[in-house]
Amino acid sequence: MKLRIITYNIHRAIGLDRRYQPERIIKILADHDADIILLQEVDEGAPRSREQDMAREIAGELGYAHYAAGHNVSMRKGRYGNATLSRYPITRERNIDLTIGDRKRRGCQHTAIEIPASSGRSTHLDVFNLHLGLSPLERQRQAGMLMRCKEFTDIAPDAACIVGGDFNDWLSRLRALFVEGMSLRCATDKETRLRTRPIKTYPSFAPRGGLDRIYYRGNLRAISAIPCRHQVARVASDHLPIIVEFELTGRNSHGR
Repeated sequence: MKLRIITYNIHRAIGLDRRYQPERIIKILADHDADIILLQEVDEGAPRSREQDMAREIAGELGYAHYAAGHNVSMRKGRYGNATLSRYPITRERNIDLTIGDRKRRGCQHTAIEIPASSGRSTHLDVFNLHLGLSPLERQRQAGMLMRCKEFTDIAPDAACIVGGDFNDWLSRLRALFVEGMSLRCATDKETRLRTRPIKTYPSFAPRGGLDRIYYRGNLRAISAIPCRHQVARVASDHLPIIVEFELTGRNSHGR
């Protein structure tokens, strides 16, 4: 079974032209038709985004029956954070606080998703949708908090798991922690004979940094990973979305 996942920092649907146009975000996501979408910088009730509940609006426009929003930052009016959209049932969700001291609030939204199969069995998938901080030490500590949280430590090593989002990891300093410390593989790295390079997603108009990534483990096999090449994506947000195609293997399935 194939599984398409997108991670996208939508910058509150405010583009580089400073216009709030969620229809551009919706068009980009619709064209790629993912099974699961990880969004960061998603507003709810904020004047800058017409006080909309963006997770609900985007999910509704795209026809996703299941979504969850994890809000990290509260403003004078409104709040924002991460949102996960799914074509498959979300059976459990929790927003994991990754805030360090008095720094800007950050979080990782955990969702448990049940993916049905024609055989009558289903695959359980744990998804972690995160947005890490701006300083290297802050990000390292946040990754450690994620690695030690109950939602992650309870997952069997061979169970399907996705960790994706905006890592803000310009120099790939966190890669070893996620790969060696958490036994994950990076679907959005490009391997060459000389070095490993992330797919570049920021800034969207001329990408220089691979800030947005998807790691995985368990009964998943990464088939392809590409950045969105739509022209409108260069202005719709300050990040480009990444689209990863996975294949689910037969392990980690159970009857319903």
